[in-house]
Amino acid sequence: MPVVDPPDETLTEGEVLTAAQALVAAFRATDTEAYFGCFAPEATFVFHTEERRLEDRAAYEELWAGWIADGWRVTDCISSDARVQLVGTTAVFTHHVRTTTSVGGASETTSERETIVFRRSGSSIDAVHEHLSPAPEDLTEESAA
Repeated sequence: MPVVDPPDETLTEGEVLTAAQALVAAFRATDTEAYFGCFAPEATFVFHTEERRLEDRAAYEELWAGWIADGWRVTDCISSDARVQLVGTTAVFTHHVRTTTSVGGASETTSERETIVFRRSGSSIDAVHEHLSPAPEDLTEESAA
């Protein structure tokens, strides 16, 4: 029986950037289905605004549903300073994200640094971890200019 090489499952920078752009676009549109469709069910989340790590996508979906029920929505989200680090079937995507949200007509803009870990799973590319931290003031001021 001939030896068959396994398919090349490494990620490319273009694939990761496309996946990240789709995730950001869904977030910007407050498109719940498309946004959570970017994450694997076992994805974990670390947000500086939350007391503890969210252990899976379902936990984040529950938190998100509460925000939506309170009238929360994203009105703008700008990604900049993107970097992709490829590690075989996994990639680390980092960027600066400036997000404007609205609750009951009151807007708030945040400036954060975000890391998203993507992995190839067959033909799809899923986010398996997301980490948000506040951006330093100097980065926040540069982004506002």
